[in-house]
Amino acid sequence: MDGSGEQQRSWGPFGRPIFDHPDAQALSRVGVIDIGSNSVRMVIFDGAARSPAYFFNEKVMCGLGAGMGETGRLNPEGRVRALAAIRRFHALAEGMGIPPLTATATAAVRNADDGADFCAAIEAATGLQVYVVDGEEEARLSAQGVLVGWPGATGLSCDIGGSSMELALLEDGGVGVRASTSLGPLRLKTIKGGRKARRAEIDRVLDRLAGKIPQHKRLYLVGGSWRAIARIDILRRGYPLHVLHDYHATPAQLRTTLNWLRGRDLEQVRAEAGLSSARIALVPVAGEVLRRLMKKFGTKEVWISAYGIREGMLYEQMSDLIRARDPLIEAARYDEVQNARVPGFGLTLYNFVSPLFRSARAEKQRLIKAACLLHDVSWRAHPDYRGEVCFDNATRSNLGGIDHQGRVFVGLALLHRYRNAAPGSHLEPMVELLSDKDRRMAVILGKAMRFGAMFSGNNPEAMCRLEYHPKKKQLQLVLPRPTADLYGEVAEARFKSLADELGCEMEVRLAGV
Repeated sequence: MDGSGEQQRSWGPFGRPIFDHPDAQALSRVGVIDIGSNSVRMVIFDGAARSPAYFFNEKVMCGLGAGMGETGRLNPEGRVRALAAIRRFHALAEGMGIPPLTATATAAVRNADDGADFCAAIEAATGLQVYVVDGEEEARLSAQGVLVGWPGATGLSCDIGGSSMELALLEDGGVGVRASTSLGPLRLKTIKGGRKARRAEIDRVLDRLAGKIPQHKRLYLVGGSWRAIARIDILRRGYPLHVLHDYHATPAQLRTTLNWLRGRDLEQVRAEAGLSSARIALVPVAGEVLRRLMKKFGTKEVWISAYGIREGMLYEQMSDLIRARDPLIEAARYDEVQNARVPGFGLTLYNFVSPLFRSARAEKQRLIKAACLLHDVSWRAHPDYRGEVCFDNATRSNLGGIDHQGRVFVGLALLHRYRNAAPGSHLEPMVELLSDKDRRMAVILGKAMRFGAMFSGNNPEAMCRLEYHPKKKQLQLVLPRPTADLYGEVAEARFKSLADELGCEMEVRLAGV
């Protein structure tokens, strides 16, 4: 895409392109204020262009939409709290030298009788013009947020806020038909007649929605109430990895959790799951919606997205070239450039270990590449804990384009890159998420990186190479003559460890001999 094409593009509510060039590797810090029905949040993005990091992320549970179903107006206390939060966010952004913030508002503000008045109060206090999105636009932007984490996603995106719920069809990386509903838990709580009346209202709205949105087996859930249910599901199952993004479950698992929740003290569950009081109060009603939603749309698998409308607005600004990039690889590249001792060696290392994994599928190849790019980014950690730090970084970092098993695979490989020993017992529950085959592959990758990293101080063009003959059970190291002196006792021990893991005989020869 050329520069003139970029200039002709509509850049939406940001009013300007973020990237100076389609090939930009870094993203200028951009701030978004999201004024929702339940919370007000500011996020400042930074980092790799396709996989931005959260430089700043703060929310205040204001409850703007509380009681609006009865009064038609924003909650007065919520207005005061929201305006105070927005004034704080504006002052923080100015102090950080952030370009003008983009402020968006969704269901509560767009539907409230005093919504326009509230936007005018924000502008008077801060100079910020609030971009009030309609329901279908909210559905589209939220679905684009899903695409930030899952390029090429196919399924239904469902974003639940306090006063509304949006659905959108994702097909091959694009957003298709979409719709907005009034099935937000804040609004549903105001319906008279209790659970029976709420169920009738939920079914009525979903029946109408089913005429517009097709069924799909895969459901991507966006929004705080859905994430709260996922946290409770993790708690009930004793699931070892607490990262919400890319957490997945079956409808049966989630129904079991919702049934389990009915017999529990909500305050105790709130404390154990690390939820706020405002959030746990909405979970039972959101759970009622989820039950009916999964049944109506034929859901077979549910995935939790940590990305939503804010990330969707950022995605809006990406050129097609940047959108097409792999978010995992972009994040790993950025981390390498920022933190590795020898930036750029990760690709050389990937080429070095590749002969061991020629039969690996494309999905596994990208995990191998990510591990190689990340192999040295935690070198500042204490040597006694470097392996564990690498494992923690891989499994807990804010990464898109990688599922939980992929995180553990990369983490286990990086752990073995730094130490020739099994993971500690505290890590074992996470490692058990891998199949035996993937677990062994990660160990082999770690040992290969551990050995190959010994040549990182050399000219990449003179890098030694591996030749692997699995049928002959033979692993050869071919050394260019300028590299021969780097193959000392420690290198020999690491090469032997790799060969033993592969069940091969090792052989070392000079190139051309």
